Amino acid sequence: MSDRGAPRIGVAMGDPAGIGAELLAKLLGETELLGRAAIAVVGDYRVLRAGAAVAGRDVALPVVGLEEVASAAPGQPVFVDLGHLDPASITLGESSADGGAFAMRNFREVLLLAKAGLLDGVMFTPFNKLALKLAGNPFPDEIRWAADVLGWTGACSEYNRLDGLWNARVTSHEPLGKVAGLITEERVLRSIRAAIETLRTAGVASPRLAVAALNPHAGEGGLFGQEEIEVIEPAVREARRLGLAVDGPFPSDTVWLKARRGDYDVVLSMYHDQGQIALKLMGFERGVTILGGFPVPIATPAHGTAYDIAGQGIANHAATMQAFETLLALAAARQSAAA
Repeated sequence: MSDRGAPRIGVAMGDPAGIGAELLAKLLGETELLGRAAIAVVGDYRVLRAGAAVAGRDVALPVVGLEEVASAAPGQPVFVDLGHLDPASITLGESSADGGAFAMRNFREVLLLAKAGLLDGVMFTPFNKLALKLAGNPFPDEIRWAADVLGWTGACSEYNRLDGLWNARVTSHEPLGKVAGLITEERVLRSIRAAIETLRTAGVASPRLAVAALNPHAGEGGLFGQEEIEVIEPAVREARRLGLAVDGPFPSDTVWLKARRGDYDVVLSMYHDQGQIALKLMGFERGVTILGGFPVPIATPAHGTAYDIAGQGIANHAATMQAFETLLALAAARQSAAA
């Protein structure tokens, strides 16, 4: 953490063809929230101004170099203008290599600042995975690319948070046809342990975890598949033997009912949409995505680039605010743990 006691947060501008610049302009108007951190935004000031015009907001941040991010103070954010994208060259609502390269450059610079110990948390406005791929990302998502930039070889994964309820995954950005083959006892157990540790890091002292099944009706005793019997149940038993508060596997169409009523803090889903659909139905405008397991907390709003409404001035920045507040909480929890 910074000597001022407030966390130092780096914000990377995301895909310029989506609603990210609009969201950022609105976030920068939240005076009370920004007063709780020293913030450095990295991107292109022209893109931010274009987003601010759409959002109907005024932005006026001092421009500094990457080596001057420490000049940010609580309530006094600074802007690192890389000057690398003219917004007129981008078509709103369309993936492009230029848009992906813009987002990747911003994210890379912020990650390197964090790696150098100059930031306590990283946030980015939404990315578009196709644009990242067009720009040369050799990985299927930003998670593994972030690990590569940070030189991180430990476990890392994507989590979602809606208010106090979390979702973790055994597999994430994988074709559905490959998922069953990726569900192994070792991988399920590793995901359970990682999820428990992530929630503890976030300040949940004794996380309670529910494991979702892979097959309909949790396999119905093997009638609809053997993964629950041969893979998932043994992993749950081993996790319980290790003293972890874990139950399941539960049918995936009812496990979220248990979690929503407060029985569990986190659900471990077997694949991406198994958890994302549930959380987005419960609170699309408030959901947050966390890249967990890294030496620095990373967060972003969970809703994505919203290409369909980009440039219309109707983007809701509630999830962006939630992502920022989540990042502050994660940074504070790490500070307490290190004390």
